[in-house]
Amino acid sequence: MKFPAPVTVQWIAKLIDAEVVGDDKLFAEGINEIHKVEQHDLCFVDHPKYYETCLNSAATHIIINTKNVAVPAGKTLLVTNEPFEAYLKIVNHFRPFHPATKPISDDAEIGKDTVIMPNVFIGKAVKIGSNCIIHPNVSILDYTEIGNNVIIQSGTVIGSDAFYYNTKKNRDNWYKKMQSCGNVIIEDNVEIGAGCTIDRGVTASTKIGRGTKMDNMVHIGHDTSVGKNCLFAAQVGIAGAVEIEDGVTLWGQVGVNKTLTIGANAMVMGQAGVISGIEGNKVYWGTPAIDVREKKREVIWIKRIPEIWKKVME
Repeated sequence: MKFPAPVTVQWIAKLIDAEVVGDDKLFAEGINEIHKVEQHDLCFVDHPKYYETCLNSAATHIIINTKNVAVPAGKTLLVTNEPFEAYLKIVNHFRPFHPATKPISDDAEIGKDTVIMPNVFIGKAVKIGSNCIIHPNVSILDYTEIGNNVIIQSGTVIGSDAFYYNTKKNRDNWYKKMQSCGNVIIEDNVEIGAGCTIDRGVTASTKIGRGTKMDNMVHIGHDTSVGKNCLFAAQVGIAGAVEIEDGVTLWGQVGVNKTLTIGANAMVMGQAGVISGIEGNKVYWGTPAIDVREKKREVIWIKRIPEIWKKVME
């Protein structure tokens, strides 16, 4: 999430009651979680396991709960006992929750010749392009951006909160919600089936590339980036922070694990499980998903096990 205008580290420190280690006159331009952080951003870390990763990320300013770390050149620390609570305070200041009072927000922008059918909800600061069709009972939540010639079928939810929690098992409530302040961006000529869900980014954007088509009951996790001209069949489930390159086809009930990359023009056959990154221009099947020719040979050998076992016993 980028701030409306850059603010000084000194101002942020006062907001979250933190001690600054470094130059408090430097400016922060936004706040992002580790997978999406950019230069001049704030990022938070509250576990020693991730100190080094965060300190060596693109973040310029790190909200942290210790001073006993080696600080790379050009970085500023904001030291506070509860970095996660500091994150929530910053997000709630710049992007507070606004309860809706009407089905279509007054500040929504809707393009020429776009059709909005009954019972559609359109939230705060949503932008929808021209020649779109939004079918009944669709929810398009705050800050979503939709291009031109987009079709969204009934019952779909765009911009729901990320499934993302701060986990600490030394408290009664192990999983504390990490408030989502990102959005969803849907480019031109995308079609989304009925009953789909696309989560907003935690702090950045979930993106659906131009010309991509989705069947019914598809789920796209937070901060995932889908390339151009992809094709997803029914009941595909994609976790958070996945990079799907152009021209990828996922057939029915494919499951994709988090923070991996699927290469351009890859095809994954139905009910496969993608648990690590896979190359483009190949066909995959099985769990874990492997080259379909290798998987077919494996299936043939499995079928021969009873025959082989019989010969061994004889």
